[in-house]
Amino acid sequence: MISAYELAQMIDHTNLRPDATEEDIKRLCHEALEYKFRCVCVNPTNVPLAVDNLKRSGVGVCAVVGFPLGAGTSKTKSFEAEEAVGWGASEVDMVMNMGLLKSGKEELVGLDIQGVVESSKGRIVKVILETALLTYQEKLKACLIAQIAGAHFVKTSTGFGGLPGATVEDVKLLRETVGEDMGVKASGGIKDLETALKMIEAGANRIGTSSGVQIMEALIH
Repeated sequence: MISAYELAQMIDHTNLRPDATEEDIKRLCHEALEYKFRCVCVNPTNVPLAVDNLKRSGVGVCAVVGFPLGAGTSKTKSFEAEEAVGWGASEVDMVMNMGLLKSGKEELVGLDIQGVVESSKGRIVKVILETALLTYQEKLKACLIAQIAGAHFVKTSTGFGGLPGATVEDVKLLRETVGEDMGVKASGGIKDLETALKMIEAGANRIGTSSGVQIMEALIH
């Protein structure tokens, strides 16, 4: 059985709600400190507040970029990443441009990701594929493009737009495709311990969830 600390270090404790208040973000950070989560995941505008609440704690701050559609320009995404890192973000989760991928513009998809990787200046970059919108072949292509572009993780879903989130099948596919040299983050719809453990068993080494407290409490008790 996985230990509480091991599980906590796989969790990106998340609040990406558009109506999240400063108090909500402070609470998120307090919970991350209490349970020793790997990082908090927030919208860029909340990065400075999260960094201030977590300084010298060892808990990271992850900023989302191009969220939730991934359809912004490459320059916009790169600037968003650069600004977040400048504010102290230690990780960046960017949304891939799915329209470009489906249009056969693989090179442009790669340049889009590469721009964010370079602007993130060595920080961990995770590429959100939104697997619910991709075919089997597109998932394979997306993984390989992200890998070549220098990203550190592929991630299943945004958890937005009413789309299905992570599935065990997709996590297995992503892990098989990228091998052991790249991370796999499962996110979207992971609300309980059982689901989180299934994702880890399937190959995920990071879990994105807004239910981190409930998951940890289920393991501890």
